[in-house]
Amino acid sequence: MIVSIASSQIKGKLKAPSSKSSMQRACAAALVRVGKTIIHHYGKSDDDVSAIGIIEKLGATVERRDDDLIIVSKGIVPINNTIHFGESGLSARLFTSLAALSHAQLSLTGEGSLLERPMRFFDDQFPELGVKFHSQEGKLPFQIEGPMIPKDIEIDASLSSQFLTGLLFAYSACQAKDVTIKVNDLKSKPYIDLTLDVMSKFGMKVPKCTQYESYYFDKEMVIPSQNIIHYSVEGDWSGAAFLLVAAAISGTITVEGLDIFSKQADTKILTALKECGCFSKIDNGSITVSHHSLQAFCFDATDCPDLFPPLVALASYCKGKTIITGTSRLIHKESNRAISLKDEFGKMGILIELIGNEMIIHGVDNAVGNTVDSHNDHRIAMACAVAALRCNSVVEILNAEAIHKSYPHFYQDLKGIGANISEIS
Repeated sequence: MIVSIASSQIKGKLKAPSSKSSMQRACAAALVRVGKTIIHHYGKSDDDVSAIGIIEKLGATVERRDDDLIIVSKGIVPINNTIHFGESGLSARLFTSLAALSHAQLSLTGEGSLLERPMRFFDDQFPELGVKFHSQEGKLPFQIEGPMIPKDIEIDASLSSQFLTGLLFAYSACQAKDVTIKVNDLKSKPYIDLTLDVMSKFGMKVPKCTQYESYYFDKEMVIPSQNIIHYSVEGDWSGAAFLLVAAAISGTITVEGLDIFSKQADTKILTALKECGCFSKIDNGSITVSHHSLQAFCFDATDCPDLFPPLVALASYCKGKTIITGTSRLIHKESNRAISLKDEFGKMGILIELIGNEMIIHGVDNAVGNTVDSHNDHRIAMACAVAALRCNSVVEILNAEAIHKSYPHFYQDLKGIGANISEIS
């Protein structure tokens, strides 16, 4: 699919898409608890659809009713010996640990870039927990047979916090008692805050956290019983960041459905917008951002690496040199995002330097229209689309359908508020 975008002035009001980070964790929590869960405002992105399919194969029954997802579970009782993660890194890292709670012999696989993502964490840790495990040199597909036996363990979380999220869910689900997970070099700490928040809202056993370095499951914990859990999926700060940046560079947008007190890491987009001199207003669950003269800024995205693409689009139109730290977190995404951003924004006349762990973006008044490629990465596609709003001629995005992974209606939403967008093929 090729999408064409011309310079546009945008104005209007939009509702934030559903957070796939919140949605996938809610699916996991609904699977491991015995009973009925109703997930409101459930997500419909490719990753969300994958998560729903996973919990069905692991034994849950799922009914879609308007904007609600009704899930009934008896715990993890696989009905299929093959589990497919789609292209979702979070689903792979989260549900692999949950699959390890079963006695069944299971094959776990995925597609696309997920097959190249490093997963050696499981090869290193699962044998300590009594799990039979085989990978393809630290990558999918996996062969796995549990059950996992929780014990004191020390893990390296420098690659991704998602491995820890999976273990926290698994330990809680099997009623781990008097055991501690010690963690070294944890990245993306806010995502662990989100994990613990979802666990708490589902009445799961939540460990005692000590400075993000240890998670202790107390044998005295009492889990309250609830017949039905109601959970509303949060608005997605990761997707909304592109909308807010679009307004900052080319108009005015009000985004509804965002919780400024959310545990999501990407709430920090508000900090970046403030630092570059952008006008924003927060009012009763809605955020309004308007175009303003923008100045270069410095930002540490180590704990919120998904903000890199919208931040690059923002920095492209900031006067001066913007420095964003944390490029080491971009290697193992849907693409190597540091290289993808450098190459594709370079085609639009925006110079990006990669020096050590830093990205330096040289701002321009107007970028140059050209043909760019998403690299099958949803966030690269959205970043290029936002930057195109102020290019001096048309931008064509190849493999533009990559947005379906997280924000299927992104182009329609932008078009609805005035963006000059058309689908070529």
